[in-house]
Amino acid sequence: MSSLGVKQHRLNLWFTLGFQPPPVTEQEDEQEKPEVYMCVLWYGGELGIAYYDTGDCSIYFMTDTPDNEDLKLLQKVVEEVLPKCILSSAKQDSSIAKFLTNIGDTTGDKQGGRKPEVVLYPNMDFGLEVSKQRILSRQFPFVPASMTATENILYLSSIIPFESPLVLRALGGLLKFLDRRRPGVELEDSHVVVPILAFKKFVLTDIVNVDQDTYHVLQIFKSEVHPSVYKQASGKKEGLSLYGILNQCRCKWGEKLLRLWLMRPTRNLTELNKRLDVIQFFLLAQNHETVLTLQECLKNIKNVPLILRRMSLSNTKVSDWQALYKTVYSAVCLRDTCRSLPSAIELFQTISRVFTDELHYIASLISKVVDFEGSISENHFIVRPNVDPTIDEKKRKLMGLSDFLTDVARKELEDLDNRIPSCSVIYIPLIGFLLSIPRLPSMVDKNDFEIDGLDFMFLSEEKLHYRSARTKELDSLLGDLHCEIRDQETLIMYQLQTKILERSAVLSDVTEYAAQLDVLLSLAVIARENGYIRPCFSHSHVIRIKDGRHPLMELSAKTFVPNSVESSETYGRIKILTGPNSSGKSIYLKQVGLITFMALTGSYVPAAEAEIGAVDGIYTRIHSRESVSLGLSTFMIDLNQVAKAVNNATERSLVLIDEFGKGTNTVDGLSLLAAVLRHWIKAATQCPHVFVATNFHSLVQQKLLPDTPLVQYLAMDTQQEGDELVFFYQIKEGLFRSGKPIQHADQSLKEKQLQSCKSLVDKFLSLDLDDPQLDLKEFMSQDVLPSSVSML
Repeated sequence: MSSLGVKQHRLNLWFTLGFQPPPVTEQEDEQEKPEVYMCVLWYGGELGIAYYDTGDCSIYFMTDTPDNEDLKLLQKVVEEVLPKCILSSAKQDSSIAKFLTNIGDTTGDKQGGRKPEVVLYPNMDFGLEVSKQRILSRQFPFVPASMTATENILYLSSIIPFESPLVLRALGGLLKFLDRRRPGVELEDSHVVVPILAFKKFVLTDIVNVDQDTYHVLQIFKSEVHPSVYKQASGKKEGLSLYGILNQCRCKWGEKLLRLWLMRPTRNLTELNKRLDVIQFFLLAQNHETVLTLQECLKNIKNVPLILRRMSLSNTKVSDWQALYKTVYSAVCLRDTCRSLPSAIELFQTISRVFTDELHYIASLISKVVDFEGSISENHFIVRPNVDPTIDEKKRKLMGLSDFLTDVARKELEDLDNRIPSCSVIYIPLIGFLLSIPRLPSMVDKNDFEIDGLDFMFLSEEKLHYRSARTKELDSLLGDLHCEIRDQETLIMYQLQTKILERSAVLSDVTEYAAQLDVLLSLAVIARENGYIRPCFSHSHVIRIKDGRHPLMELSAKTFVPNSVESSETYGRIKILTGPNSSGKSIYLKQVGLITFMALTGSYVPAAEAEIGAVDGIYTRIHSRESVSLGLSTFMIDLNQVAKAVNNATERSLVLIDEFGKGTNTVDGLSLLAAVLRHWIKAATQCPHVFVATNFHSLVQQKLLPDTPLVQYLAMDTQQEGDELVFFYQIKEGLFRSGKPIQHADQSLKEKQLQSCKSLVDKFLSLDLDDPQLDLKEFMSQDVLPSSVSML
């Protein structure tokens, strides 16, 4: 048995007996080098990754994440993890197939020259339902054996992202691979399975972990049905969202990169400050004209990767040549503009350097070869004059055919029967030259079509077409000019494509850096329009925001009240917020999350001042108004999402919790909330930034939380003015003022109305309708109507 197999066998034994395994000695650690087995799936621009590490017998996963066709994110994961083997589906896109083919070129040196093995399984092995069953039916040592099937599902769903289909499929495929390959237990009995001691979330270095619930409740993205009746079935448009506000990009690749930055916020302070430097430069008043010039150029940056792919498949369209020509000349304009800007800003220096003179060469080549006007009219690639003498000569012959064929037709008519009034000689591509004569009344059936010295070809539109001696001679002399010209032009197009593809590296750089410039210009425009400020970053674990504003709400509300935040390493890391419904608690939580999120994407933020520590994750449980539901199901969702925060949050994380346990048993909800908060309080300096909005006042009344500077109590300021409760939407420190519950604002008014109703009813009951002196009209006008008005 291998040493690795012995180690894993011992681990299995220890966990079966219910004990923690003994620590690994330094000697064992030196002898046993961990191995990584990775499963990768990429479909529709989404990436799902899971891998097994023999070092700690854990499976790591990364939730479904966008990745472009260049698969740079996957490349970064592979370089960081260095897998021994990569598993994927045999049915896959050409982009990932090419990636897996070339994977050894970038990872071999880091693994002592060894390239990772690539294994392909049938696509059916990665089915979603099959993978779910494979996960749920497996016995994991860390899951208590006493759990029921339902409890097992709830437990695993708090650890594994069942909302991410690609990851589930990757996990299912990886489990099947481990059962087949059996790394570390190859020589064990068949009943001994590969030990899986934990599931852990894998996050790339410097990438902030943000779950899908956070994207939803913070409205980072929001798709809506397209208003056009022609696109309602399939079309989508961006609704009121952070992405919709920040997106002022001029090219599609800028829009894609902005979405990618929002999907991958980073805590790399160097990268964030580089982005902010560019935005700060463009915000200067003297650079406004430069902004307009650059944005005008960016409008013409087209989908270069798609064009290059079509070129590689020799399927280039006329519109592709126009788009590429505009892109290249606009890229030259971007380069020349950036060369006049300060080289101290890295992006300007990079564009000035990588946008080389090969762009001039490509643009000149296209301009000299492609006849855009002719190509558009003919809807195929047309070569300009003076490019190829052979093509020019054949085109001259083709242009002169009209007069020449008229002379030939005149001679043909002289040789024809006198009954034939007229004829013409025509040229049809792929068929050649033909003699065309009108059909005579005497020509009834095919036998009547026969004419001496002519070969009948076909009848079309009451005209008979023949080959004559002259037309045959024309075929031999002139040949199929049209097709020959088309073939020659196609050959030149292939040669042009080859020359451009040889210089495709500079075009890829244009796409990458023009997109970056486009995004940063967009963020600068939004910052100027909305009065955003540059955040500063701290290596300490703090979140400090002065007069912060909700970027979406301030655009929707007539007035918006800013609020400040301060959470330091030793004070106020857990903030418990109370206040009446509709007083602004949820907005405040979302505001904190959005400002922090925006800072971590390199954007300016809506605040007077902002200092953000190196946040590594944002976790939320906030009820959205459009999907609030009560009962056990909601409570289970609460448990799962808060459990994810408890399992994954570190001292650098931001956790937002709103109305935990709403609609369920008060004791259960209060107990679990207190237990979660006490868990974080116990963590002391390892406690994350936690913001909790709750109506569980018993947290304080029953002293369920210890007295510690880590906990700070806040309330949304309100004031009772007569019968009305006035909301100030302002954060105040403290929890209670009088200790009395807040009454409904209309309580006294209701009591007055009730008394008026009773009085009116008593008057009606006291009426004697048989009394002849009773004046009902006077009673209605003097008693009923005034009382009715007061009740309304």
